[in-house]
Amino acid sequence: MSSERGAAVAAAKRIVVKVGSSSISGPNAGQIAPLVDALATAHGRGVEVVLVSSGAIATGIPYLRLDGRPQDLATQQAAAAVGQNVLIFRYQESLDRYGIVAGQVLLTAGDLEHPTPRGNAQRAMERLLALRILPIVNENDTVATHEIRFGDNDRLAALVSQLVDADLLVLLSDVDAIYTKPPQQPGAVRIGRVAADDDLAGIEFGDIGSAGVGTGGAGTKVGAARLAAEAGIPVIVTATGLVDDALSGAEVGTWFDPRPGAPAHQAPGTTGAPGTTLEA
Repeated sequence: MSSERGAAVAAAKRIVVKVGSSSISGPNAGQIAPLVDALATAHGRGVEVVLVSSGAIATGIPYLRLDGRPQDLATQQAAAAVGQNVLIFRYQESLDRYGIVAGQVLLTAGDLEHPTPRGNAQRAMERLLALRILPIVNENDTVATHEIRFGDNDRLAALVSQLVDADLLVLLSDVDAIYTKPPQQPGAVRIGRVAADDDLAGIEFGDIGSAGVGTGGAGTKVGAARLAAEAGIPVIVTATGLVDDALSGAEVGTWFDPRPGAPAHQAPGTTGAPGTTLEA
């Protein structure tokens, strides 16, 4: 599997990487620099890189002088509006070390559900990549609602990978892989590879995050990985600190095989479940 994965990663010309709130906000804000190092290395090889980044709400919380994550939608939207600005500044400040320019792309579920805005988003992304800009994508949480939204940014990343016809999707988290049960529990075993026809029956998914600022978990990672893999896009799920290894083709994390013969640019519905909270 190592040579097979390495060959697939080496051949990938367009890669989508998703990072969660807990990995790049609060006490982990310092992880932005090494994440950018890895993205810049791939960019320097000529790879087209798209980053899907959560963290707007978590980044905005201290600027609103709040003690924790807000529960009401309006305050979440306010925190996202402030935090998105700060988050993009932090990314650009780090990217400046490599002379790379970031392009902010904010999407709603409706943007990818309807042909006209979906086509506009696709053309904008293609142009940004052609200009060697590094798009940084997040949900547009200042206008998102509970009822019509992606549900989590893992799903957004899977849909973006389809939108741009990516060759590889990398989902980053606080944990190095998907396990048969929460990794802190005795007997948990790392799952190195998930074939296209594996049903993962009996797998016990726990919360993959640790900081309490995001909404994703191992279950959302698997769901998003399945969504991308069904569209023919291979997926790696691993820890943020292992992103450089993942982009180098090393045997890290959990690899999801793409479904053979899958048509490109599949676009299943993007509506999230009612009552979900904003992740960004």
